[in-house]
Amino acid sequence: MHHAVLGTGMVGKAIATKLRSLGHDVTMGSRTPDNAAAVAWAAEHGGRAATFAQAAAAADVVWNCTNGAGSLDALSMAGAENLAGKVLLDLANPLDFSQGFPPVLSVQGRDSLGEQIQRAFPQARVVKTLNTMNYLLMVDPGRLPEPTDVFVSGDDGAAKATVVAILQSFGWAAPVDLGDLSTARGTEAWLPLWVRLYGALGTPDFNLKLVRAG
Repeated sequence: MHHAVLGTGMVGKAIATKLRSLGHDVTMGSRTPDNAAAVAWAAEHGGRAATFAQAAAAADVVWNCTNGAGSLDALSMAGAENLAGKVLLDLANPLDFSQGFPPVLSVQGRDSLGEQIQRAFPQARVVKTLNTMNYLLMVDPGRLPEPTDVFVSGDDGAAKATVVAILQSFGWAAPVDLGDLSTARGTEAWLPLWVRLYGALGTPDFNLKLVRAG
């Protein structure tokens, strides 16, 4: 399976490196084909560097690992025709730092970034996941001493099944299917509290764990 990882920051590098370690072909996409971070990652890990559009066009699965404020722009550069019919994992959060720290959500209430992406690219099969934790935990849930939870939201059942299988290969034993893409409003809304917990705990190495009665 060939994966396009859009974004060259910490999240993009972590996801791309994990996918390569599992034997997947990976292209890291950025705004320019000679992006220094993408080229360096490709040289170190045996992947490829390309533009957003080139990466998406060649992929079976596309990962949105861009900054949430720029996700729609980046995906527009990737091209609707290159995203059509493909599973698009959205890991971004709509964090607005324009008024300083802590950030606020630029999308909230009756909408979510995940839903905005789906509306902008209706032929893509958007699944929101992995946006409730630090990038290190995304690819290594065993960093924590107890099992914790990861969530998936999406309108396409087959796309969610594909994402669940990928997450299980990352070490997430039982991803929680929250339902349709509107449930991404809930996972995105967790981020302001996540930021406050990070400050209180002094570490990003924590995650949600569901404890069920019975």
